[in-house]
Amino acid sequence: MRTRNQRTLARSLECTGVGIFTNSDVKIRFCPAPENHGIQFVRTDLAGSKPIPALIEYAVFKQRRTAIEYQDASVEMIEHVMAALAGLQIDNCRIEINAPEAPCFDGSSQELSLALLDSGIVEQPFQRELICIEQPLTVENESGSFIQAKPLNRSVLAIGYYLNYGEDSPVTPQCLTLEINPETWMNQLAFSRTFVLEEEVEAMRALGYGQRLSAEDLLVLGQEGPVGNEFRTLDECVRHKILDCLGDFALIGCDMHGYFSAHQSGHALNRELIKKIKSTHRSTLSETVWKVA
Repeated sequence: MRTRNQRTLARSLECTGVGIFTNSDVKIRFCPAPENHGIQFVRTDLAGSKPIPALIEYAVFKQRRTAIEYQDASVEMIEHVMAALAGLQIDNCRIEINAPEAPCFDGSSQELSLALLDSGIVEQPFQRELICIEQPLTVENESGSFIQAKPLNRSVLAIGYYLNYGEDSPVTPQCLTLEINPETWMNQLAFSRTFVLEEEVEAMRALGYGQRLSAEDLLVLGQEGPVGNEFRTLDECVRHKILDCLGDFALIGCDMHGYFSAHQSGHALNRELIKKIKSTHRSTLSETVWKVA
């Protein structure tokens, strides 16, 4: 079992952007945090609001996105932020945000990841908690989508995703498996963008979503391919699905080693699997004495 030390930022950084679902102007600030702090969001626009831990216990249901809530404060669309932090192995961070939604950026985690790297990442003298998958676990829904966690004979996190929307979909069938570490995160995943079908855009706008975004801000897919845009890789869609998995898995609040296989899984199934793992697996926290580097 291979563990590592916790990590945080060397200095604070601030980003701005627009929310997909709330159309908000968003200012988000990432601050260093002490050992065992974890990831916490603070709504600076709500006077007296308490920090919201980015943990599965605080997750609430939202369509097509991941959200957390504590008392009267909530933050949604956090999966791309959580994926960037998990991909770069940043474990302790206070995130101050002045809106109910994280910014869209370009639909990916690339801009944020580059900013986090530029701010610097420092190691802390406490070990990172770890869960190793010990037995196969599966969650599924009525439509046949499922996601499974299995033991792996190596000390890594590997995520595989099979994407197939059918013959009439502009999204071609795609399958990819990647071991997750900071290098693969930056080179293989961070750039992959949120995608939406062109036929879905009108319905989403009718609900008030995406009023300030255009086809240049994320991938809108028509029958002939991206509308007003182009793929960064031909399998960008499945890469973004793995990115989403990583962001949702981060709500477990520790590292995980094992193989995760997803078939058409979305945010709700991802979170259900994490709940199941947290209730059935013991972490290194109960087995390890914190070590000073």
